[in-house]
Amino acid sequence: MATSALKKFLVLYLAPADVLAEWAKTDPAVKKVAEDKMRGEWRRWTTEHAKMVTSTEAAGKTKAVTLDAISDTRNDIMLCSVVEAENHDTAAKAFAQHPHLQIPKASIQVMEIRALSAPM
Repeated sequence: MATSALKKFLVLYLAPADVLAEWAKTDPAVKKVAEDKMRGEWRRWTTEHAKMVTSTEAAGKTKAVTLDAISDTRNDIMLCSVVEAENHDTAAKAFAQHPHLQIPKASIQVMEIRALSAPM
């Protein structure tokens, strides 16, 4: 299938802030072993799915914007990716065994994205 026929999806990797805060308290030696293991599994997954992932970025500090104010806020987004796949189910199934899901209470959201059809 030609790349132009593929649909695009925004992938959000989520993990609750309280889980990450608890993990930060883990013994450094234990944490290193677990993180090295996950890093290796992540590399393998990325290599196996390289054709579908167009970009992956780490999330940083977040601002909430309303009509009344701009303020600092937090959310559970750790990373985001843009992927291409034939359909939504194919995109979602590719993440079913992703190493990110080893983090307690973690989840991955896969949302179809498309160009706006009319100018804003």
